[in-house]
Amino acid sequence: MTKTTLRSNELSCPSCIAKIEKSLKGVDGVEAAKVHFTTGRIEVQYDESRASVSDLIEAVRSAGYEAKPSAF
Repeated sequence: MTKTTLRSNELSCPSCIAKIEKSLKGVDGVEAAKVHFTTGRIEVQYDESRASVSDLIEAVRSAGYEAKPSAF
């Protein structure tokens, strides 16, 4: 399993969290997804042989939000 952190500056309400987490958990290979509303951090644990960071960003996009890789 691999962990990565994405960042989104578009989180405006707590329902954003549920939408993003649900979309990420729908990606094949994603084990866990946690969105931190106040910081905009999106932590994802996934199997890199089944999913890529691009897949994760696309899942956030399909939920209606933008995300980019974050160093922390």
